[in-house]
Amino acid sequence: MRALELRVPPLAVVAVTAAAMFGLARLVPAAGLELPGRGSAALILLVLGLATAVAGVLAFRANATTVDPRTPGQASTVVVSGVYRFSRNPMYLGFLCVLAAWAVHLGNLMSLMLLPAFVAYINVFQIVPEERILLARFGPRFAQYMATVRRWI
Repeated sequence: MRALELRVPPLAVVAVTAAAMFGLARLVPAAGLELPGRGSAALILLVLGLATAVAGVLAFRANATTVDPRTPGQASTVVVSGVYRFSRNPMYLGFLCVLAAWAVHLGNLMSLMLLPAFVAYINVFQIVPEERILLARFGPRFAQYMATVRRWI
């Protein structure tokens, strides 16, 4: 299983998850849900997700550290300002919101059920390895950050 750690770009995981959500919605139309205000809810989640992810990228860029999630060992600093005061992983949180927007748009229970699978994959194959590397690189500073800011929200 460690062979998958930090190998698949998270945006690729988002794309595969979104495609699977679409496929499930088409394969199991009986799982469709009538959601009042579906379009508005999806738009709000989309904007929130994009804003959160972009804020994470901009904070990394402002602190001159790597944005590439496959190379956490190249991080030059622990970013604790901006959106990183609320989430250790705002980019992944943003991706989750975008996928939630897609699920709401599709209006299918099967699509919604893939959201926990996305979180599980990102936790196991992306976040845990990142945290291991960042703890080794930054020691107590990153440990203190982990103790005070939640992984997702």
